[in-house]
Amino acid sequence: MVQNKSLKTPQDLRSARWFAPDDLRSFGHRSRMMQLGYAEEDFRDKPVIGVLHTWSELNTCHSHFPERIKDVKRGVTQAGGFAVEMPALSVDESFTKPTSMLYRNLLAMETEEVIRSHPLDGVVLMGGCDKTTPGLVMGAISAGVPMIFLPAGPMLRGNYAGKILGSGSDAWKYWDERRAGNISDQEWLGIQGGIARSAGTCMTMGTAATMMSIADAMGLTMSGASSIPAVDSNHQRMSAACGRRIVEMVWEDATPDTIITDASVRNAAMVAMATGCSTNAVVHLIAMARRAGVALTLDDLDALGRSTPLIANVRPSGKDYLMEDFYYAGGLRALMKQMEDRLDTSCMTVTGHTVGENLEGAVVYNDDVIRPLSNPVYHEGSLAVLKGNLCPQGAVIKPAACDPKYYVHEGPALVFDSYPEMKAAVDDETLEITPDHVMVLRNAGPLGGPGFPEWGMLPIPKALIKQGCRDMLRISDARMSGTSYGACVLHVTPESFVGGPLALLKTGDIVRLDLPNRTLDMLVTEEELGARRKALKLPEPRFERGYGYMFSKHVTQADEGCDFDFLQSDFGKTAGEPDIF
Repeated sequence: MVQNKSLKTPQDLRSARWFAPDDLRSFGHRSRMMQLGYAEEDFRDKPVIGVLHTWSELNTCHSHFPERIKDVKRGVTQAGGFAVEMPALSVDESFTKPTSMLYRNLLAMETEEVIRSHPLDGVVLMGGCDKTTPGLVMGAISAGVPMIFLPAGPMLRGNYAGKILGSGSDAWKYWDERRAGNISDQEWLGIQGGIARSAGTCMTMGTAATMMSIADAMGLTMSGASSIPAVDSNHQRMSAACGRRIVEMVWEDATPDTIITDASVRNAAMVAMATGCSTNAVVHLIAMARRAGVALTLDDLDALGRSTPLIANVRPSGKDYLMEDFYYAGGLRALMKQMEDRLDTSCMTVTGHTVGENLEGAVVYNDDVIRPLSNPVYHEGSLAVLKGNLCPQGAVIKPAACDPKYYVHEGPALVFDSYPEMKAAVDDETLEITPDHVMVLRNAGPLGGPGFPEWGMLPIPKALIKQGCRDMLRISDARMSGTSYGACVLHVTPESFVGGPLALLKTGDIVRLDLPNRTLDMLVTEEELGARRKALKLPEPRFERGYGYMFSKHVTQADEGCDFDFLQSDFGKTAGEPDIF
């Protein structure tokens, strides 16, 4: 139970403002509830729990949610609450174009306003597909009612011809082989059908698994919930437990500010590094933290990355295992137990217990999947932050997922201003390029993309694939799918579309990466850069109306989380309770 707060009474419930007063408006509210088939004893004097879910018929990650909603509602009823289903923007990763990232903030806004405008005393947030976790959490933080996050869970591991397949990671791997002429049509079709074969999110440590793990480590889920495969019966039981627990949280007044603190955010960042997290973690974790008033920075994350070993041997940073194996090996609780001495175990969680209490009894069942700190997959954490004259506000790279020969690299730039231009070039087998070249894609950031698309894993040119090359240094102001791998520098900030230094780079300029010293520079004189800056003409805005126009006017750059400036906690006072007349 959350300490230092007395239990609420039925009269203290937020929903009592809608249902309890003896006036015409409350009469209307109660009457409409009866229109839905409920008697007063179904909802009066009970916590009203919103089950906010992101299911749709195009969201493959959440295809099991209709059944899980029933499980949550069962748990709410068992605990004496009243559950109402509240659908929210699905923001699926596979089909939303140009990128689901364009709509993460829209989901956050919808979540906040749905909670504030309805008689909800607490909410269960059901998400997991990449942007749904941060979007739901950001909105619920701002709304300020008790909340618990229910992770969708990873899908089963893929399989084809006796080989284990990892979603995303092996798609990229086998696509390169397909382009090289090494995979037949029949084999390609078999891989296509075998790589994603159940409900749930990508089963690599991609963005979905990363963000579910971050929510778990921050104390926002039932302990260890992020690791449970979507189709495992444990996932059903966990869902019902979420329903029971959120009712208790309402009576305890366990609001997000009692859970999300500087210390819990630091715990989440360290755990993310230890898991081999997606580069997207940077953008989402900063945004989530700042919604809660925690001033997390890129430099903070880089410092934690330098001191936190990567101990989850899960693709793409690890070699041999997937999330199903991670769960069988003990899951996130076991990983956190391995690094318990580094965590603030006094942090309170939504379970009503501290991190330390939640980790009691956690066991590692396979120490090759979840390594001890003394035998890490990689001696530092998952991510490194670079700075230099190409990225004065920062850029991100995933060292463990790229060939070590590129940790210190110098080579000529090959610059592309758009994805179509780049794609045409990489498919040209006569392209003059060597493995030492540095491929650069610009105009793909938050404003340039638009929406910050996952275009940062630039394909290896066919000319090099046929020579056996499978990695090379690539730089972009775009993001990259968390399931991807390779020597890719991402999130170059400020982005080129707004005049960042990447806009000044020319084909043939020498670029130098020095990962040990965290630098990324173009070896061009300041005098020459000054001349180029004077001659630079910025592109026309991508949007002239609608949501995109609002996005372009208010989205922050990658180093600040790409949230809307007017939604961050320091912008202004949060709206109070709605008027009811």
